[in-house]
Amino acid sequence: MSGGLDGPVEVVGTGLIGTSIALACRRAGLEVILTDRDPDHVRTASGLGAGRARAAGDVPQLVVVAVPPDALGAAIAEQLDAAGPETVVTDVGSVKVAPLDAVAGHPALRRYVGSHPMAGTENSGPLTASAALFDGRPWAVTPGPDADPRATRLVEALVRLCGAVAVILPPGEHDRAVARTSHVPHLMASLVAGTLAAATPEHLALSGTGVRDVTRVAGGDPRLYSQIIGGNAPAVTALLQEVRDRLDLVLEAVATDDRAGLESLLAYGQAGTRAIPGKHGAAPQPMEALRIAVPDHPGELARLFADVGASGVNIEDVRIDHDPGRPVGLVELDVIATRTEELRSALESKGWVTHR
Repeated sequence: MSGGLDGPVEVVGTGLIGTSIALACRRAGLEVILTDRDPDHVRTASGLGAGRARAAGDVPQLVVVAVPPDALGAAIAEQLDAAGPETVVTDVGSVKVAPLDAVAGHPALRRYVGSHPMAGTENSGPLTASAALFDGRPWAVTPGPDADPRATRLVEALVRLCGAVAVILPPGEHDRAVARTSHVPHLMASLVAGTLAAATPEHLALSGTGVRDVTRVAGGDPRLYSQIIGGNAPAVTALLQEVRDRLDLVLEAVATDDRAGLESLLAYGQAGTRAIPGKHGAAPQPMEALRIAVPDHPGELARLFADVGASGVNIEDVRIDHDPGRPVGLVELDVIATRTEELRSALESKGWVTHR
């Protein structure tokens, strides 16, 4: 077993993540074998160029298990049993302690190394897959205490091949990290989105980018996310208790008109947003949003971005909010604060109307 990934790679589970990994491997010229309980998914993924169906005698160098969380432990054990004596098995589940515990004591445990790409969308299925899904994204690699270092290196090679950046973490540390950065935020987004379900059309007409930003991830598959969050119950429960304590403080501050207490809680949240790493993992820089009114018809966005490019100011993020009463979109460009006025001046000289 070497650190280099030469293939074949077998992908078990041809949904969004599995098929995207398969496409990335094919992009790199590796042979890919596709397995799924749903033969239609295999046919679809094959038709996309992601690989071929398993054939008798196939011995993969690496097996990637990409099945729903509740099925991970059994699927990993099955692959350790069925694969060749040097075949490495990884999984791409969102929780890492539970599947490792499920295969504890397996005689081939040294060949298993968990992993978790921090990429995806609210969509599912092979038709939503992309070879570029992982480009530049962090990908946790979580070897257990019994993992063969050579197996870990092979999984790291998969991460690099897919264009991602490997982050080595113990399984328990990983689960605490994703509880904080993914699982609890998803629950919070769902709770906020749930308040909209019974809202009147008049109330919903006032929706803007803020509520869309806060609730976006709540659009994910409830069955899948209940498995993900349930599989990480200890870490999620501990954080939810912290959130509950702060929510009690918020309720008290609002009910008693305690402005100082409310401001303190809001400032604590603001500090949290500043703790999120900036682009490419660097320290975050002060950003400012510049809003530009854009007519909602073909070619206007292209013209705007061409004018931004000519200004020499880099766009750090972009959002679009559509005016419900007019055929106009408000494009919000995040740029480094020290260059906001430079961009404003350049765009206004081209006839664009800007707003703070």
